[in-house]
Formats: sequence, C-alpha cells, structure tokens
Amino acid sequence: MTETSLRTRFAPSPTGMFHVGGARSALFNWALAQQRSEGRMVLRIEDTDAARNRPEWTEGIVRALAWLGIGEDDPHFEGPYFQSAYADKHRETAQELYKNGRAYYCDCTREQVQERRDNPNLGYDGHCRERGLEPGPGRALRFRVPDGGPTVVEDRIRGRVEFEHSAIEDFVIARADGSPLFVLANVVDDVEMGINQVVRGEEHLSNTPKQQLLWEALGLTPPVWAHLPVIVNEQRKKLSKRRDKVALESYQEEGYLAEAMVNYLMLLGWAPGDDREIMPWSEMVPLFRIEDVNSSSAFFDEKKLRAFNGEYIRALSAEEFAERCRPWLTGDAAPWDPADYDPEVFAAVAPLAQSRVAVLSEIVPNVDFLFLPEPVEDEKSWAKAMKPGVGAEMLEAALSRFADPGLPWTAEDLKTATEETGATLGLKLGKAQAPVRVAVTGRTVGLPLFESLELLGRERVRARLEAALAKLRAQEASASE
Repeated sequence: MTETSLRTRFAPSPTGMFHVGGARSALFNWALAQQRSEGRMVLRIEDTDAARNRPEWTEGIVRALAWLGIGEDDPHFEGPYFQSAYADKHRETAQELYKNGRAYYCDCTREQVQERRDNPNLGYDGHCRERGLEPGPGRALRFRVPDGGPTVVEDRIRGRVEFEHSAIEDFVIARADGSPLFVLANVVDDVEMGINQVVRGEEHLSNTPKQQLLWEALGLTPPVWAHLPVIVNEQRKKLSKRRDKVALESYQEEGYLAEAMVNYLMLLGWAPGDDREIMPWSEMVPLFRIEDVNSSSAFFDEKKLRAFNGEYIRALSAEEFAERCRPWLTGDAAPWDPADYDPEVFAAVAPLAQSRVAVLSEIVPNVDFLFLPEPVEDEKSWAKAMKPGVGAEMLEAALSRFADPGLPWTAEDLKTATEETGATLGLKLGKAQAPVRVAVTGRTVGLPLFESLELLGRERVRARLEAALAKLRAQEASASE
C-alpha cells in the first residue's frame, strides 16, 4: 500500500436503525481516509438479504453518516455502492474457484453430517471432497481449505493471530442455486472496489481466515486487517439492540450534538495520548493511529456521553444554542401552541438555560412555563412545596407584596421582596421561594426563579399565584370535610 492509496470501506447491512458500534467503526475508517490525500472511505450497502432491502433503511444509513460529518460533499467519500449490483461477479468468482480446484460441490445435508460426526458441534467432515460432483439441485459449493498449517492474520490492533486449518471446515461459498454466501460476496466486493484496508468489529475476526484464504486462492493480496474491540454496557455485556439504547437516531432525537457524539465515539478504544478528552474532529484526525486502539472491550458510558454533550452545549454561542434548540421549540414537537411561542423571550432566557441542559430536549421542561397558558402539574413538586403552614401563607404574602405598584419588576427586586416576605413568616429564602416557584413554573427545580418571574411578567405571575392559592384552599376545604 502506498502512502496515498488507502481505500477502506464501511459496509453496513440495512436494519432500520444505525447502531452506535457501527458509527464508531465508520468514524475510525473516516479518520484513516482523511489522513491521506488520496484516501477513500467506501460506503457499501450489504443489501443481498431481500427482507432488509428497503430504500428507506439505506437512506437512514446515509442520513446517519451525514449527521456524523461523513458524506458525499467530501472527496474522501465514495458511495453508496450496493452489494446486489455485483451478483454476477459473485457467481463468476465462485465458478472460477470451482474450475481451479479450490472449491467443490457437496450434496450433504446438515443431518447427514451430524449423523456421520455423531456430534452436532463438529463441522463438516470433507465427505464430498473427492467425489467429483457436478453442479446440480441440492448441491452447495464448498471451499477446499488447505490441509495442515495455519492461516496467519496480521491484525493492526491484535497483532499476529493464527488459525489452524484443522479447525476450519470446508465452508460453503455458494448455495445450490448459485447465490453466494456473505464470506464470498464480501471478498469479491472488496476486490472489485480496490479495498486494501478493512477496519471492522471483532465479531468479524472469525470470518477473516476464510476471507484471507479466498483472497489467496484468487491470487490476490489480502487487505490490511484491523478488528475493533467490542462495545459493552454497564454490566460488561456486548451492546444489544434488544436490551440497550444503541440507535444513533435515538440520541440524535434526544438532543445530543453530532460533534459531542463523534468526540465520544472516537474515544471508545482509542485515546489521543495527552490526557485530553474534549477534542474537535479536526484535531483528532491527525493523531489517530489504528495501532493505538486497545483490543480490550470498550464501555459505552451514557453518563459520560451526557457530560460530553453538556460541555459542547455550553461551548455554543447564544445564537447557535438558540438555533440548535429550535426543533424542540417550534413545530409539532413543541407542547405549546405555535402562536404562544415568542423567540425574543426565548433569546432572553436561553443563556440561563444553556448552562443547565445536558441534552437539547431538556430545554422544553426548562422553559415551558413561559409559553404554556398554565404551568404543568407535577404532583411531587406540589406536595413538596405546598406544605401546611407554608404554602398558602407564602402565596398570600407574595401576592400582596408583588401587587405593590412601587415594586420594580426586576429579578433583583423580586428576590429582595421574596426574601423580606419570607422573613415575616420565619422562612429563609430557599423555603420562601419554593411555593412561588411551583405556583409559577409547576416544578421545584428549573431556571433561576427571579429572572423567570421578570420574563413572565407581573400579570401572569399574579394570575398563577392566585390560581395556586385557590387550589390550595380547595384542597384544605376538602380535607376538612
């Protein structure tokens, strides 16, 4: 491989969702491609499974990659290509191996093999190797694994890995109808696309000696191999879509920033080596070396990802933060009437919210009190703040104090007024402001209260305090009956 000729590939199967493990593999490949002037990452869609061959799923893969910053607008990107387009070459190559004596036809059923081996866990026994069968119904094409010795895989992450031929059965490369199995199709596609480096998950390591044998049987030099460590959950079990949150789309929908996700995924098995973790893509690319990837499993820590995302959110300008939040504030996703949303009010409150959200979707519960006709009802918050002897008394006192036309409606003056009002009831500021906060915002936690009151306005604050007080009195009356 010359310094500039690297061609690596990312070859996902359409599944209706884009796995974070696949995203990590794509990014590692992308970093390697971008390091060289003529480096290319080829996107190939493994679409030969008819049940998975849905255009919308392929479109989902392309969208997910584009969100990560991988796409056709970059000269280092090629594709998407489709495995199904190479079907004729798959069949032609299978026949070439047969004619050269590197493959043979076999009509053994699985039951016959198991009966001969007397052990369902043992592989094929080579029964048809010398029978000279011609192509025909019920006859699959098997690759003739060399007798004796090992196949040595030089892995850039794991080093030298040996696979004894005695442990590799004569594997099927084409079904009786001539359609290829993955192991053959994958090799043919890589040959046709000039792939000379393969970076993929370690679950494919067991396929590698078979694929390398096929490359060698075709008289070709195999690509450089690198198998990435498996990604595990908190219980150190491999991430599973049935058990874990693995869909990249779900993180995108929740409000994770692409740049934070890219940064975090790049650190699953690799580190830049200078104790830095928060690092833009442009700085990671020149530092990345596939040889530095750790072969041990990598823990997908959602809490750490969330912390990364919070760091990236706080680094945004106020204008960029407001723009990134827009999908959650407007349109069908917003819980309020579009006419009630005021972008100028949000722009005023955005700096307060920016330091408090870790994902963008959290913006809604932080600002909904500003745009909903009434605050949300949170029973736990209500019960905690509106305790007997505190709730009604503080609401009455606050209503009286806030009604004073001489009270300037500023955050600083509202804080002083609330503190002084609470003191008359023997309450410190923390206790005094709790009933006011819940009455106005619906929750015990949220943005700074007094800045929120200032933005909401005197009349809306008064109306909400009165409504909360009426509700409390009704509850008290009901309890006394």
